[in-house]
Amino acid sequence: MSSKVPYVKHNNGTQIQSLGLGTYTSLGGDCERATLHAIDVGYRHIDTAYFYENENEVGAAVQRKIAEGVIKREDIHITTKLWCHFHEPERVEYACRKTLQNFGLEYVDLYLMHWPYSYVYRGDNEMMPTDAKGEVELNDIDYLDTWRAMEKLVELGLTKSIGVSNFNSEQLTRLLANCKIKPIHNQIECHPALNQKKLIALCKKNDIVVTAYCPLGRPNPAEKTPNYIYDAKVQAIGDKYKKSTAQVVLRYLIEIGTIPLPKSSNPKRIEENFKVFDFQLDAEDHAVLDSYHTGERLIPMTHAIKSKNYPFNIEF
Repeated sequence: MSSKVPYVKHNNGTQIQSLGLGTYTSLGGDCERATLHAIDVGYRHIDTAYFYENENEVGAAVQRKIAEGVIKREDIHITTKLWCHFHEPERVEYACRKTLQNFGLEYVDLYLMHWPYSYVYRGDNEMMPTDAKGEVELNDIDYLDTWRAMEKLVELGLTKSIGVSNFNSEQLTRLLANCKIKPIHNQIECHPALNQKKLIALCKKNDIVVTAYCPLGRPNPAEKTPNYIYDAKVQAIGDKYKKSTAQVVLRYLIEIGTIPLPKSSNPKRIEENFKVFDFQLDAEDHAVLDSYHTGERLIPMTHAIKSKNYPFNIEF
């Protein structure tokens, strides 16, 4: 099955499957089970983060599938992320090695800076350190200094590639002007309500791949939100291609130039999300999906708004 899924080439020559398994909030064995099933049905791109606290589960699943002979290590692309309390340049290598220990692997394929802003370090597991007022303790480390430390990880062979997440156009432009190793990815929140077309265009111009988190907008069946999953207009598009509304949305995100990372621990849904490469949307379908764009974020991270590196103060 995986051979039918197109791959995207990066600016450093490596390549990645054009849809990945998201694992945020997948814990307690769910993540390991989801990863095992995803690999069995053909996923070769798994996305996680130190902050998700499930790197060990992803690692266990990957090692099991290697031991079973289902995959070789080089067949699978694993992305993880440097959390905000590890931004001091002298902590970056330590953080990456800790992550590799969690996975039980010798390298990751892609290491992203999770956010451009940083927190005060109060211990490895104190991921949202707060002060006496209960406010998150921000640090003003320059992400360029963090990036330089990440570049060394590539030289050390701890990661094949490096990239960023949640960087806006100005931050990306500044990074590109000051880096030795160019980022291969910018992972951003992206779905029909926040279609990110301007940021995607900037990334494309600079040969940076965009991965889309929250691609389905965190569906809530009880409240029938987001509307682009439950709306009759999207339902009609799904009926036209014999696809679900989620599959229509994932296809849309692929066609506008992203690699979606749908998160699921439901085996059926993991399979369904992968079956989006056998149909194409037309211009009318795109017009319908474009109409849901409001620019509203699900993950505004307002606790970090006082940081000079907060990314959402500008349009894109």
